[in-house]
Amino acid sequence: MQELLRVMRTIDDRIVHELNTTIPTASFVGKVDPGQTCKELYESLMDAHTKRERIIKNCISQTSAVVKTLKEEREKADEDVALLKRLRKEQTKV
Repeated sequence: MQELLRVMRTIDDRIVHELNTTIPTASFVGKVDPGQTCKELYESLMDAHTKRERIIKNCISQTSAVVKTLKEEREKADEDVALLKRLRKEQTKV
């Protein structure tokens, strides 16, 4: 989960940086092809969103597998309070 948050934050930081450095100031308007710059920024954003979506789906899949395992363990050890707390914690992530 921490890895997901770190990666998502890095992607967000890259997007902000790209926006800040891609949009030309008045003095550089003639030196930059706005159409090409916009296209490159769009492609970069789409790539970042695709990566983010893949990471989120992977996290959900992993957490769901842990929840399934904990549910199976809980069926065997019905009175285990610590196990129940772990299960609830994992279910909250999903």
